[in-house]
Amino acid sequence: MKILLTGATGYIGRRLLPVLIEAGHQVFCLLRDKRRFDWDDFSEEFLKNVSVVEADLNEPDSLKGLISEVDVAFYLVHSMSSSDPDFQALEAKSAQHFVQFLDTTSCKHLIYLSGIVNDANLSDHLLSRKNVEDILAKARAPLTVLRAAIIIGSGSASFEIIRDLVEKLPVMVAPKWLNTRCQPIGIRNVVEYLSGVMMKPQAYNQTFDIGGTEILTYKQMLLGFAKVRGLKRVIITVPVLTPKLSSLWLLLVTSTTFSLARSLVSSMKNEVVCRDNRILEIVPIKLNDYMEALQLAFDKISQKNVVSTWKDSISLYGITNYFNENMQVPEHGVFTDQRSVAFERDKEEVIENIWSIGGNRGWYFGNWMWNVRGSMDILVGGVGIRRGRRSDTELWAGDALDFWRVLVADRSIGRLLLYAEMKLPGEAWLEFKFKNEGTKTVLQQTATFRPLGLWGRLYWYSVLPFHALIFPKMLKNIVRK
Repeated sequence: MKILLTGATGYIGRRLLPVLIEAGHQVFCLLRDKRRFDWDDFSEEFLKNVSVVEADLNEPDSLKGLISEVDVAFYLVHSMSSSDPDFQALEAKSAQHFVQFLDTTSCKHLIYLSGIVNDANLSDHLLSRKNVEDILAKARAPLTVLRAAIIIGSGSASFEIIRDLVEKLPVMVAPKWLNTRCQPIGIRNVVEYLSGVMMKPQAYNQTFDIGGTEILTYKQMLLGFAKVRGLKRVIITVPVLTPKLSSLWLLLVTSTTFSLARSLVSSMKNEVVCRDNRILEIVPIKLNDYMEALQLAFDKISQKNVVSTWKDSISLYGITNYFNENMQVPEHGVFTDQRSVAFERDKEEVIENIWSIGGNRGWYFGNWMWNVRGSMDILVGGVGIRRGRRSDTELWAGDALDFWRVLVADRSIGRLLLYAEMKLPGEAWLEFKFKNEGTKTVLQQTATFRPLGLWGRLYWYSVLPFHALIFPKMLKNIVRK
């Protein structure tokens, strides 16, 4: 079959794509920017059945004439982590544009992954999911909606937040929403449902709740995680933590952003429990319980085989509309700090060091200073340095890297371009690239800062002493380590 996959570089899309290809389908991945697709991550044989088409769901003209022959379309687009106060209107507009486009194709089946919305007084994000369902239902192709609660898998937002809380806090003083019930589901089961429901007439124009085998409170999920990890944890729930204070609590303790924390907390007031398991009549799969889903996640982590993470989403951090523009580092109206070092060792070994920067390995010099900068960023509502990286040795355009975003990762020439996502009075880039000087190979590192007003300029001059301390030794260690 010919399948159109939106959100192909997102958490769910990256997991679903290999399953569709292995089943023999031809997949068209719809992306805002083709350069975000991980070409190097797949074999030539795999890529024979993959096509990347570039379009922006916010720009209907970009969708015109994109593709006409489609059997199944997956709509895996949402703004759970958006900091835009008008995210509901943006989600609605994107869905409307997609329906208008899809009606010009031969699509026979549309599939949407939503959230469980059985409770009363839904949060803004769950209401937005429901609104998108209603919009997609107007498409000419029959719609199937799969509504999931918390998704457990290596790299999922829920898994990583639970992991941070349990592994960092022996005693937790937590808000009362920890007593809310939910029905978590493993990422493997979610992908099985998505792929299994395709072109099943019984699923046309139907909505299904999907969940695991257990109904648990968030407190039980935390304690279950602690049991898997062999940790003893005490959780005390108190009624005095407001949603805003709870969001700040998550921000300080976990690697989440404030916008995602706020969305999660507002949604956790709602019970997300399946009404029935009708979906098993159409897609009869073996459901994993919560402990099994956790163990599968840790298996992926131990094998260093985390396929995707929630941190890969660019829309989390406010550069969605400017991703392409930021790939070209400005030359005018900016401050730069450029340093270079010549070396004689194998260039590939140095590239390997660059591609391992940040995360567990750190920044090659002054890691405690990088951590202090990350802590300062958290205090002003930034992402901090706790996001780490998806892989210890590989980088792709669009990846999160501590408080940076990877814009260019061209390993063939050794060019890595990072864009700062910490809170700044301006914009910042950090670039590594190579050049030849006679018989020598030179690694060049350039920090570029485009200030915003007077505060931006004062900020630049205030950090120059730290640059002078960190950057030279960092660069030398990259070529020597």
